[in-house]
Amino acid sequence: MKKLLYILFFIPFAWGCKKQLIDGNNQQPFDKLSPATAFNTENDLQLYANSFYKMLPTGDAISHSDAMSDFTARTNLPSYLIPDAYNSTTAGGWSWGNLRNINYFLTHAPSAAAKAGVRDEVIKNYVGIAKFFRAWFYFDMVKTFGDVPWYNTALDPADSALYKPRDPRTLVMDSVLADLDYAVDNINDKKDNTASQITKWVALAFKSRVCLFEGTFRKYHTELNLQNTAEKWLQEAASAANDIMQSGQYKIHEDAGNPTMSYRELFIDQSGHPPADEVILAYDCSAAFTIFNDANWYYTSPTYGLRLSFTKPFINTYLKKDGTPFTAQSDYQTIPFQDEVKDRDLRLQQTIRMGNYKRSDGTSAAPNFSYTMTGYQPIKFTLDSKQYDGDNINDNSLPIIRYAEVLLNYAEAKSELGTFMPSDWDATIKILRERAGITNSAMPSTADPYLQNTYFPNISDPVLLEIRRERGIELALEGFRFDDLLRWSLGKLLEMPYEGMYVPAMDVLYDLNEDGKPDVSFVSKVPDNKVSGVIYILIDNTAFSLSEGTKGNLLWRPDQPKEWKDYKYYYPIPFNEIVLNPKLQQNPGWQ
Repeated sequence: MKKLLYILFFIPFAWGCKKQLIDGNNQQPFDKLSPATAFNTENDLQLYANSFYKMLPTGDAISHSDAMSDFTARTNLPSYLIPDAYNSTTAGGWSWGNLRNINYFLTHAPSAAAKAGVRDEVIKNYVGIAKFFRAWFYFDMVKTFGDVPWYNTALDPADSALYKPRDPRTLVMDSVLADLDYAVDNINDKKDNTASQITKWVALAFKSRVCLFEGTFRKYHTELNLQNTAEKWLQEAASAANDIMQSGQYKIHEDAGNPTMSYRELFIDQSGHPPADEVILAYDCSAAFTIFNDANWYYTSPTYGLRLSFTKPFINTYLKKDGTPFTAQSDYQTIPFQDEVKDRDLRLQQTIRMGNYKRSDGTSAAPNFSYTMTGYQPIKFTLDSKQYDGDNINDNSLPIIRYAEVLLNYAEAKSELGTFMPSDWDATIKILRERAGITNSAMPSTADPYLQNTYFPNISDPVLLEIRRERGIELALEGFRFDDLLRWSLGKLLEMPYEGMYVPAMDVLYDLNEDGKPDVSFVSKVPDNKVSGVIYILIDNTAFSLSEGTKGNLLWRPDQPKEWKDYKYYYPIPFNEIVLNPKLQQNPGWQ
């Protein structure tokens, strides 16, 4: 989608300049265009606004986005979690080009377009889109660095105003909220079924995301002394989400003919855009326009990607179909893979390879230990045809914002406010669980001890625990988990070991998908005579080990400790930027 927009932006813009020279009217060189000539028509505004879309994540970025979380293992540790491996000299992200592009538009386009006779509602629509992207930019900057300078005009490098100190988080986020409110009030409210354009509904959904983050960040990061302002942000989150819910524009996607694919269809649609009933904004891929992502290559290559795999503690959070916790069973820790994946929340079989998974040619495909270190191999974004496995050629569109997230934002905000009602459960969590085939989706009255002991020891509210469970499962791999840990002040969870499936014994051939053919064996020495089709995992107690010596949970890289320090809730400002502007001052802990 975005590549196409870039082409559309460049060609008409260049042709317009050429036409000016041919006609002899207001002739100006191409590199000397002024606002008076660049913003004369609605088409001019649209073409310029199209350049903002490059700020949205690409398909590759979406499918890779949970590479640092507590529930995914990977080939190597993130440098951010390795003691003393990350510092201000290696840091990045302090880039302001996109903001200058937006601010140039906001500074010049409205007055130039009004002078040229463009209708006021048209101008406001595109100003709203620009302010949406400015909010997008600053939300990302605040999540990353905390306090940052607020600029609302386009400054030149020589302008002394550029070299200012960082503004307080409160000022910046209040400005972000004001931009989003303007966007909601002024952007076109027509639903875009391609999910590729910024509409009022996109702005509302994003507002619910931003406000939930900020409200919970202020609540749980007591060191900021902003707890008394958290309620306002949580109310804004609930209100924005509720506006979408009441609009009737979106609903949870369900495939009545094949409910076991309702969830996964959101991520593997090859029609040019994902299901329009649920997806609000997406990275639209298309083979016709050569717009691709690399999800298959990333998840089914032993060398290209990070071999991203889920960990067992997270897989344990998927409920059984009857709505009871999997971990309520006394033997849940020692149930072999073949059995633990049965009779579970339908999203599990649509998220990882398990017993019934087949490629498009009909061949059974067990978890492949050439691609996974834990046994829980993702399929959420991958296409079933093997033709996509070896290159960057996936043409399935990937969601950026879904209605399911809106429901989760609403539920969490209401729960944090203490105003969550049974009717709210029925309108949010119950709907998601019913799509997942869970037969008893009633609101809980008791707290799940597994969730408390493993993830959330400071949460006793059974409803909030279940909302967090649901959020982890529903949005897995979509890039939310690291941000969630930041706002909940739970960075320490990133120190959890990379724990995989339970292995009852070593030197045994395991048929993980029960197709009659062995798939893997965990050995102290790779045999000379290997069984065809079997991958042998060497338990060397360095790269791989078992939690109980010769049996237990598979542990990946137990020799590499992960470290979280509280100063890591904010990234360091790159050293070179502070040299250029000493007024910035470094985030504490990174000096």
